[in-house]
Amino acid sequence: MNNLHTLSKTLGYQFNNIDLLAQALTHRSAKGDHNERLEFLGDSVLSFVIAERLYQQFPKCKEGDLSRMRSTLVRGETLVELAKDFAISDYLVLGPGELKSGGHRRTSILEDAIEAIIGAIYLDSDMPTIKSLILAWYESRLAALKPGQAQKDAKTQLQEWLQGRKLDLPEYQIESISGKDHKQTFTVNCVVGDSHQTQGKGSSRRKAEQEAARAMLIQLT
Repeated sequence: MNNLHTLSKTLGYQFNNIDLLAQALTHRSAKGDHNERLEFLGDSVLSFVIAERLYQQFPKCKEGDLSRMRSTLVRGETLVELAKDFAISDYLVLGPGELKSGGHRRTSILEDAIEAIIGAIYLDSDMPTIKSLILAWYESRLAALKPGQAQKDAKTQLQEWLQGRKLDLPEYQIESISGKDHKQTFTVNCVVGDSHQTQGKGSSRRKAEQEAARAMLIQLT
């Protein structure tokens, strides 16, 4: 419990109910209350807070640019960066299987934990509190943000890169869907031509396709 209070200070928020933080850090592979429902809630809260801030920060931007900037800020890579900043992997509660396979370093688990922590803080406080906290976490990223190419998601960047070279557009194929209905893991292949294929995983088909497209961009460039 003392460790959780240490993490709470690192996050910049002192919990009234520290059990909510414990739940947010508990993966579904472990016994007890896990963080899936908190993750669902936190994902929505984060998306709203970032969308509202972008709307205010860029009054002349069109919807497309706003959507791409939001995607950049709430995507898995950014959440993993936050998780590493807070050393979340040191506090995760995982089942034996995940522990053996290095689950504390798995990006999807770190992403889910950050979203769950946001959900936990929201339940423990209120919207103004979690909004202020999220904006503090994102302060430097928001300050550096500019509309344009850099904010385009991986699928858009890949498509434009291929079109610019008059190459075949990518095909996305679902390799597998595992897990229960309320918590599925999608595995998607990204195929370009006859010789390039990458794979991505995510909690939705969209997230998996983005991961596969990001891997393809790295492979091609």
